[in-house]
Amino acid sequence: MNDVLNQIEQFGVVPVVAIENADHAPGLGRALIDGGLPCAEITFRTAAAADAIQRIASAYPEMLVGAGTVLTVEQAQKAADAGARFIVTPGFDAAVVDWCIGHNMPVTPGVMTPTEINMALNKGLNVLKFFPAEAAGGIKTLKAIGGPYGGVRFIPTGGISPANLADYLALPMVVACGGSWLVKKQMIAAGEFGKIAELTAEAVEIVKAARV
Repeated sequence: MNDVLNQIEQFGVVPVVAIENADHAPGLGRALIDGGLPCAEITFRTAAAADAIQRIASAYPEMLVGAGTVLTVEQAQKAADAGARFIVTPGFDAAVVDWCIGHNMPVTPGVMTPTEINMALNKGLNVLKFFPAEAAGGIKTLKAIGGPYGGVRFIPTGGISPANLADYLALPMVVACGGSWLVKKQMIAAGEFGKIAELTAEAVEIVKAARV
């Protein structure tokens, strides 16, 4: 698990992807690699998720591909069978977390409150998804949480953009940020992979500048 989290921290941004047609998955993977970010969280918001994970993982074994918006153990199993190397959930679900721990699958459950953070800590997890980041108070909330939960680190997701990415990454408790602006559904559907590569490269430069 630490290896995956270390990679995510090095990337600084995890592209959060909702893909409607798995035929576009290899092109998407290539665009992210070309942009300097060989990583993707393919969300189970569409029926194409498992197939897309499988296609990217097969075409680009060097990519760190995971599954997001995992709501059930069944989805977690499908993601793992497809080749996902990590699981992200929007909220804290004990059954999904237990399955992941039992199968040595890195999992980042979503939290928004101290109660949910405690639940995650009780499972031995200390890197958590903070979601929905901006709607839940963003940087201000993370700074407040950082007091009592000094040993916990977060991957804020929801409302992150090029305008606030560096500000989030400046926080010591932030491992990386989830970024859906890099790979909007419309861009994937239209085959605008060059644009996705451009946005990815811009995000990579923001990460580099924020961590100098």
